[in-house]
Amino acid sequence: MYAYIKGKLEVRGGDYVIIEAGGIGYKVFTSLSTIEAAGQPGHEFKAFTHLYVREDIMSLYGFATQEELGMFELLLTVSGVGPKAALALLSAVSPSKFGLAVITDDTKTLTRAQGIGAKMAQRIILELKDKIKKEQLALNTVVGFEKATAMGGSSRLSEAVSALMVLGYTPFEANKAVAAVYSDDLDLETIIMNSLKGLIR
Repeated sequence: MYAYIKGKLEVRGGDYVIIEAGGIGYKVFTSLSTIEAAGQPGHEFKAFTHLYVREDIMSLYGFATQEELGMFELLLTVSGVGPKAALALLSAVSPSKFGLAVITDDTKTLTRAQGIGAKMAQRIILELKDKIKKEQLALNTVVGFEKATAMGGSSRLSEAVSALMVLGYTPFEANKAVAAVYSDDLDLETIIMNSLKGLIR
């Protein structure tokens, strides 16, 4: 319903901001990183939003970047993960580290988030890994995959592509972004972060 809201930041709360746009104050629940990125009240701020609707609730969630929004919406597809748990993860783990944690089975990173126990972390990894495994079946038909393979077909390369797919990018988008920034000198998280920067330009 709402792709984003852009307006004057009126209030910064503990887990929300209020943005005034067109004479209406929108209460937008969000992560700690977005609250920090919003700056001080009085400045203009743009939040990419998700309208969460259930039988007894209708709440607006918003984030400073499309990557955070994508991670939030992806987490909501995991059984047992609601907006509160998704926000806790976003406040504790950046999208690049989240993608990395899922593909490397790193439950310890996910359990840093408040309210996320070992079982929940394992479920998140299992369900999201299953999703990207299905998508990776299409990788052989992706234009440019041969180029990436020719660059060494390294595990770092495929892991970086998988991490971007965890965040909701298609195999084509992920493969193209990683191929554009890949270097043997870079560690995996740096490759993922640089690829994300390229995708949001």
